[in-house]
Amino acid sequence: MKSFIKKMKSLFTKSYFKYLIIFSAFLIWMTFLDTNSLLIHEELNREIKKLKNRKDALTEEINKDQTLIQKLENIDSLEHYGRENYNLKKDNEDIFIIEYESDYE
Repeated sequence: MKSFIKKMKSLFTKSYFKYLIIFSAFLIWMTFLDTNSLLIHEELNREIKKLKNRKDALTEEINKDQTLIQKLENIDSLEHYGRENYNLKKDNEDIFIIEYESDYE
């Protein structure tokens, strides 16, 4: 038992052990306890990635809408769009909408 205590004392008195303890404490502090810890950085990086994906999706949607707006500047395309999406018709015509029964019902 005394030899163990002597070994521990000699270990604690060596200077590299002190630096090892200080470095370990610093590493634990920076990883888990600090306000700018690695865990918080990882969480923020995930959020940044999610926001970039959302930005890309919205940019793609904006481009799609801009092409639709350019197509709708033509009066014939505007009429075609209104007939297909809003079931619009002229005064002198009748439109029949045919709906098929699905097998799932």
